[in-house]
Amino acid sequence: MTFLALDVGNTRLKWAQYDAPLPGAQLLAQGAVFLENIDRLAEGEWSAIAAPTQILGCIVAGDAIKRRVVEQLDLWDVSPHWVNSSAQEAGMSNGYDHPARLGADRWVAMIGARHRLLGRGLQKPCIVVMVGTAVTVEAIDASGKFLGGIILPGHGIMLRALESGTAGLHVPTGEVCNFPTNTSDALTSGGTFAIAGAVQRMADNLERHCGQMPVCIMTGGAGWKMAPSMSVHVDLVESLIFDGLLEIAQRRIRT
Repeated sequence: MTFLALDVGNTRLKWAQYDAPLPGAQLLAQGAVFLENIDRLAEGEWSAIAAPTQILGCIVAGDAIKRRVVEQLDLWDVSPHWVNSSAQEAGMSNGYDHPARLGADRWVAMIGARHRLLGRGLQKPCIVVMVGTAVTVEAIDASGKFLGGIILPGHGIMLRALESGTAGLHVPTGEVCNFPTNTSDALTSGGTFAIAGAVQRMADNLERHCGQMPVCIMTGGAGWKMAPSMSVHVDLVESLIFDGLLEIAQRRIRT
């Protein structure tokens, strides 16, 4: 039995194949493509892997992207299943006003983070940060309840907004530094510090609410760029959404 996990974001489709649909399963193959290249998967990367027996994914792109992904999955005689946010799943409870409106990637990442901590014997509050096209910062209490989260522009969106709205500013290739002395460094540092500050504020809020310092877990394609500039300690986990999908898949098979 092999399991294919899919994470379809706003910019890229990430996939990973495991030897079983359960946490700790062996990773057999993985890859990522930009959305404009989805239509080449069946003839390209996926043609070289064994046919999965189960497919589970989360998607935040629109229906048109989803249809294109499903067309590529016709390579195998397996119907994909998709995670939708709900009030309860895999031991997590969803405090969103309308649970089904929470982004599926946010929900799955939180499930992955929660069970990663439990696997280490830690039942503590947790901040989950996803750094991608957009940045999300989620707060989870020690019981596994999602209390709420914030969404802010990713670094690239911030810089493009400045470029389009301000004369003479262009998307920079600057460095992050404490006291920038040129425009490129100032723009790069400003976007980085805005994200770091949002995470610090949420961590402070959660610590006050729970009376306990939270663990902070970061994921996403740009996480490695942000981690060195964080004012709170972060555990950088590249596979967090896949961790969540494995946890969900295992439980759904049981039931």
